[in-house]
Amino acid sequence: MSSDWDKELAKIDKQLASISDEELMRANAPAAPAPGTAAPPGAGRAAAAPPAVIAEKPPRRWALYLRLAFALALAIGIMFWPHDIYSIACGVNLFLYLGAAALITGAGMWSAVWSWRHRSAPAHVLSLAIMIWGLVVGASEVLPRVGYAIPSDDVTPTWLCE
Repeated sequence: MSSDWDKELAKIDKQLASISDEELMRANAPAAPAPGTAAPPGAGRAAAAPPAVIAEKPPRRWALYLRLAFALALAIGIMFWPHDIYSIACGVNLFLYLGAAALITGAGMWSAVWSWRHRSAPAHVLSLAIMIWGLVVGASEVLPRVGYAIPSDDVTPTWLCE
């Protein structure tokens, strides 16, 4: 029984090899009814509907670079966090700082997805670097508090202020 299938498939392969791709695509396209004529009776919804045409949008590179600039501004801005006014030793300010680090990581992911979709390698590399920077900034505050990293001072960092 399998030999019959092998013969049939070989015959189909020969037929496909003898036809160009363009002719094959034209042969498989559904025939649209002439303008002003109704679909033949008994034709289902699939036969009456025109084939879906996927229109490609032109790439909006400015949107990609706007997202990248936003993520880069956040990544640079966190280096200028006013530690003398908003100490990140503990409490609400620590959680705001960690939220800012999470925002940087999220913005890096957001621009990485867009740069991947728009096939922009330099923007994608920069987006991944921004994402890693956000993770490093957050980890520098979280790891000493969970006991994984050695704190830089003699004081053990805490989550909440007393």
